[in-house]
Amino acid sequence: MEATENEIMTVQEVAQYLRLAEATVYKLAQAGEIPGVKVGRAWRFKRQLIDEWLRDESMQRLVEADPAAPHTEP
Repeated sequence: MEATENEIMTVQEVAQYLRLAEATVYKLAQAGEIPGVKVGRAWRFKRQLIDEWLRDESMQRLVEADPAAPHTEP
């Protein structure tokens, strides 16, 4: 298991990692659209879950773009 698998990230780190505005990360987290946990007043994100979420979102967009295309799981 790699160290980054268990890495806990802040909103700022997730925003930099995904190249999004911090406000967008807050909105996604508050809406439950991105995997995160609120600890007190701060949001925290596990890098492995962010990577899985990004992969799943990408796959979903491919299916939506071309539902007839064959898709395989990695």
